[in-house]
Amino acid sequence: MKIEEKKIKVCDLITGYENDPDNGVRAYNGRLDVRPPYQREFRYDDKQKEAVIHTILKGFPLNIMYWSVEENGDYEMIDGQQRSLSICEYVQHDFHIKDEQGHKRYFNSLTDEDKAQFMNYELTVYFCKGTDKEKLDWFRVINIVGERLLDQELLNAIYTGPFVTDARKYFSKDKCPAYKIAADLLTGVAREQSYLATVLSWAARKEGINDVSEYMSKHKDDVNASRLWAYFSAIITWVRTTFTVYRKEMKGLDWGLLYDHYHEHIYDTDALEQRIHDLMEDDEIMKKSGIYSYVLSGDLRDLSFRAFDKKQKREAYERQQGICAHCGRHFELEEMEGDHITPWAEGGTTTAENCQMLCKECNRRKGTK
Repeated sequence: MKIEEKKIKVCDLITGYENDPDNGVRAYNGRLDVRPPYQREFRYDDKQKEAVIHTILKGFPLNIMYWSVEENGDYEMIDGQQRSLSICEYVQHDFHIKDEQGHKRYFNSLTDEDKAQFMNYELTVYFCKGTDKEKLDWFRVINIVGERLLDQELLNAIYTGPFVTDARKYFSKDKCPAYKIAADLLTGVAREQSYLATVLSWAARKEGINDVSEYMSKHKDDVNASRLWAYFSAIITWVRTTFTVYRKEMKGLDWGLLYDHYHEHIYDTDALEQRIHDLMEDDEIMKKSGIYSYVLSGDLRDLSFRAFDKKQKREAYERQQGICAHCGRHFELEEMEGDHITPWAEGGTTTAENCQMLCKECNRRKGTK
């Protein structure tokens, strides 16, 4: 990884500045992509923009910016987007600052001396060049100063290309297509890349890839993300048609995993809904969200049951005189765990009469059977 520190004057940064809704934001004589496709939808408020301008006018140091050097010799802004936009917009008179007396000061109202100081102010920029993996490792180490990038944003930065650009249209914008069809099933915020991170993890696992970065590297140059969107759409359609009644417990489940394992099965959806309804009303089940996995898998480990309280466990321990009900050995109370004599699946409940104490090893062994 090659990292080179340079000083860039404000007058050079703003040369060729253009902010076009369709073509993006360019600066530095058109060679700097200020807002690459992976960048978050975030803007400084007025106070933050004013702080940038005052910092420059007072000659104080501004935080380091990071530019990625592309293969064609142009640059992409990795960190410093909002500071750069604040500088360029101020020169274009898009906003004003206030002096100590509270007077409005646009750029054209500055003194010639202040204008010259502003234009000749030197920004510290780290120019970064290397392999995708080297860039990703480095960005994770520095964790990006200022408005910190999240893990998925870092991956977007490293593996930028037609695939990421198209995927962000589906998963990374406010009111994006993924939000419209699955906001109640997904956690996080689309513009913070939560939706994209989720579906990428599902898609990577489906292809047998453990690391999302490896998946993104593999698909970096795909002409679009239509296959990813089709996979996601199929998952959501399957969820909606299989589970006919929505409940808040459905939000944030690993629907990709359930789809991959069970979407080819044919279910009686009415019977499935009745089963879910009954289980939701069962006071013994504490982890209600696990019901959705359980009705498909039948694996009790998908559920979490009401635990015996301290009084119930102490009573059972004394009744057994500290002897494990399975292996017959003596243990201290803290070395044992409460267990249902009659399992939940056979109608057992979490009552004192249905409590027995097992050593931890026996209880674990019983739980895997």
